[in-house]
Amino acid sequence: MTDSSSSKSPGDIRSLFGLPPHSENLTRYLTFLANLVSTPVPPTPEVKAYSDAVYLNYYPLGLSLLFSPHSGYKPKSGLKFGDLNKEKLALDSIDIYNIPMHSSSDPRSKGTSSRIAELAFSTFPLSPLVLDVAKGVTDKDNKVLVRPSQLELKPGATGREIVQCLGEPERKGGGAGPSSGSIGIWCEWSKDGIMVEFGGDEAKGPQAWERGKDAVWKVITLFPPKSQG
Repeated sequence: MTDSSSSKSPGDIRSLFGLPPHSENLTRYLTFLANLVSTPVPPTPEVKAYSDAVYLNYYPLGLSLLFSPHSGYKPKSGLKFGDLNKEKLALDSIDIYNIPMHSSSDPRSKGTSSRIAELAFSTFPLSPLVLDVAKGVTDKDNKVLVRPSQLELKPGATGREIVQCLGEPERKGGGAGPSSGSIGIWCEWSKDGIMVEFGGDEAKGPQAWERGKDAVWKVITLFPPKSQG
């Protein structure tokens, strides 16, 4: 992936929340990403449709979009993109992938079906990924956190760097069990609408939380921030 800092950014990707799949702003954002990987038009997404959720997976763009049906719409499984009732879908969360390149013979590419699915994604082409940081967020003692106005994520960003920007996460998990089978550690900042799963050996196994500060992010999930209270 090439650094795209010199390209004109389309803005914070979270401004797309609530939009349908065929909205002009979403199409413009996808076209911007496609241009970064030398594709003139956005690729047709793989559709995973369920009665309460529709996932659009843009593998070459390192992007998965979750849409929630509304107005009584209940999508059926097996639908193609052209079959969706797009007017009754609203963008609810975004997964952005940071996947290292592995050959099919690499032992790290073998394992669970979820890991194989993740490896189908390319790395998100926009670098750095710039996200606005919520203002006025307080800690457990109700003190306002002093934080930068933005989080800038490059492919090599580690847990230490992310925590230095956002502060201690409100929720965290993963990392337990044997290194070969456990999921990576993850942290969630619900008031910012950000969840990060970390990858690599540092993010798995019994000592994952001791080594996690050096783990590099693998997937970032963005969702509408939860209000304080």
